[in-house]
Amino acid sequence: MSDIPEGFERARFSNPFLDMAGPYYVRNDDDRIVVATRIHDGQINHIKVAHGGVLTTLADVALSLQVHEAERPRLPVATMSLNSNFLAGANLGDWVEAFATIDRMSKRTAYCSGRILCGDKVLMTMSAVFAILRK
Repeated sequence: MSDIPEGFERARFSNPFLDMAGPYYVRNDDDRIVVATRIHDGQINHIKVAHGGVLTTLADVALSLQVHEAERPRLPVATMSLNSNFLAGANLGDWVEAFATIDRMSKRTAYCSGRILCGDKVLMTMSAVFAILRK
């Protein structure tokens, strides 16, 4: 797709819900994975901005992927808590990027935070707690 910024590739994670919610694209930066999507017609609500659930799902994907990829073998995780602060709306056609940081991680729990941007505009800040489902 020509409207995808350089350095991003289609995400390899997939399930019916994420396929419907996305599509998602990923880029590996030095210390984190950036997850992004372009806002399309199916994600717009009645006030002509991306539905809050679209950004919240992107937040959960980005935060959980950061933990999932933190170790080898990859870590299976489950969201225990997700907090979101909506600061601005995303419009049809906007390219939005989610950045996540692991703030603290133990054997069984990870605490993450991040933000979603459209260019320089902060759309959302978020934080989450994940259960790490180690065997």
